[in-house]
Amino acid sequence: SEDPTLERHFKGHKDVVSCADFSPNNKQLATGSCDKNLMIWNLTPKARAFRFVGHTDIITGVHFSPNGSLVASSSRDQTVRLWTPSIKGESTVFKAHTASVRSVQFSSDGQRLVTASDDKSVKVWGVERKKFLYSLNRHTNWVRCARFSPDGRLVASCGDDRTVRLWDTSSRQCINIFTDYGGSATFVDFNSSGTCIASSGADNTLKIWDIRTNKLIQHYIVHSAGVNCFSFHPSGNYLISGSSDSTMKILDLLEGRLIYTLHGHKGPVLAVAFSRDGDLFASGGADSQVLMWKTNFDSLNYKVLLSRHRKRVTPDPPPHLMDIYPRSHHRHSAQNGTVEVSGHNCTATTIPMCISNSTDFPLGGRYSVNTVN
Repeated sequence: SEDPTLERHFKGHKDVVSCADFSPNNKQLATGSCDKNLMIWNLTPKARAFRFVGHTDIITGVHFSPNGSLVASSSRDQTVRLWTPSIKGESTVFKAHTASVRSVQFSSDGQRLVTASDDKSVKVWGVERKKFLYSLNRHTNWVRCARFSPDGRLVASCGDDRTVRLWDTSSRQCINIFTDYGGSATFVDFNSSGTCIASSGADNTLKIWDIRTNKLIQHYIVHSAGVNCFSFHPSGNYLISGSSDSTMKILDLLEGRLIYTLHGHKGPVLAVAFSRDGDLFASGGADSQVLMWKTNFDSLNYKVLLSRHRKRVTPDPPPHLMDIYPRSHHRHSAQNGTVEVSGHNCTATTIPMCISNSTDFPLGGRYSVNTVN
């Protein structure tokens, strides 16, 4: 199949799933939740999951170290914990901020952590000694997210002051501010080459900036509610976003178009993450579900597919090619100028999913994929 397919459904969280990350070897998936628990799902068949208990409030962020030997988690309890992702589940804890910690991430060399907090600061820590190194203090409201660049020389952060800030880690100065937001900036990250940052907003937008020229190069309004999270495919060619409109959208960044809408969650989608090799992605949301999908589409040549029906659709805006939806046939209600193609000249094929047959799973056992002829 060239379309994303739902591979696994993980049940174990008792509340909203807020964050997710794959291990570097793709053998584990970590998720955090408002139930205060960190789950490590072992992806080999019939392997048991680990539930780690220690945080005293909502878990807001999770990230594997580059070698997979540690998992960092951040929490509204103002702490960061470093866990061993094994059956022992040993952890060390340190108080990172004076308010909720919203995100945590390892640097690509595994030597540092960056955290973002409602105390309006971004902090950088040494991993080995859990030592505070320095603070970045120019935000004027809660900081929602902070991320290292792939080379570790920059940090990007965003927050409720409606700004995205770029920091130099050697001078510890803010070197750029992007301010074009109609609401909170909810999430930020670098692409794999470190040449661009993307940011999402409560104003339903996704924006991609070239940090070499400091110019906005792509601007997407494909969701009908706030965008909570996103993840770059490791190739840099695709991006998946999760929104309070209960959908995930997959964008082809080379073509500059929306290519898939995924309907799998009931309620807001709060976590999306590609695996390190891009073959899988995971999603989590307000329905307490963790879904794992097989990517598939990253090997498809869309130029060939587009040439088959370019005459049939308005070229501007570009067509929305695929809509993946549970259970039944449907029409995609076009939002913000995207072209509806789930109508004439379409066929529906039904694909079985490799999931548990639990009766309370809202997707049932099958779903429809509407594909363009």
